[in-house]
Amino acid sequence: MSPAPRDFPLPELLHESARAWLDGRAGDPVTPRPSATVMLLRERAGLEVFLLHRAATMAFAPSMVAFPGGGVDPRDVDPSVPWAGEGPRAWGELLGCGAEAARGLVCAAARECFEECGVLLAGPEASSVVADVASGSWRRDRERLLSRELSFAELLRSRGLVLRTDLLVPRAHWTTPLCEPRRYDTWFFAAALPEGQLADGASTEASRARWVEPVRVLAEIEAGAEAALPPTIVMLEQLTAAPDLASVLAERTPVAHVLPEPVEHDGRLWMRVG
Repeated sequence: MSPAPRDFPLPELLHESARAWLDGRAGDPVTPRPSATVMLLRERAGLEVFLLHRAATMAFAPSMVAFPGGGVDPRDVDPSVPWAGEGPRAWGELLGCGAEAARGLVCAAARECFEECGVLLAGPEASSVVADVASGSWRRDRERLLSRELSFAELLRSRGLVLRTDLLVPRAHWTTPLCEPRRYDTWFFAAALPEGQLADGASTEASRARWVEPVRVLAEIEAGAEAALPPTIVMLEQLTAAPDLASVLAERTPVAHVLPEPVEHDGRLWMRVG
């Protein structure tokens, strides 16, 4: 789903790199790192999304709200990952990339979701999901994943689980602008919170976490109480427009690629999308 052309106010921390780019003083663009992020959803009185408030010490998007996610680990492309759902080739067609890259992105999305909020999109078989991943042994496995002592494939195999790729729905593909010193090639996914599991947000990358209605977060961003990068804002707007959780999860179509660029007008710097 490609957003309509629009300009977003450029965060202050990105002004220097954008100005250098516009003035022709910037060097060659940094190669973006493949990454995946997950909009974890549930339905209460209305649709709610799980959001992290990124720590002020983070090098990328500090003090901003974001969805759980992160870079692809080289071991995420391991073909021995127990897999349920459409294969990597079909996923590649949806994500607009090769089968191996798609395998890594789907695994990274599920792994990061478990690492950052304790939600595991896996089950003992292709039609079930593990109900409780909050015990001490699960916390230790989560810590071993974070330290890279354990790979996602090793975790699933040791637990007799399969990755439920059918629980992930592709939503968007955004690449960090060419002007920025830290760049990510990010695919956005949506997934429903599995029954019996709890999202805790116990991540060193976040100062706090919460379930919140998308419209409320957008109001906070508009009022200046919260900050977010354009992809997060657009994803929240799309969630606000959705009538319910089922409608978000029902849409399974190829995603469009979005590459914002810095522009200057009205004496201000903006990030243009579309």
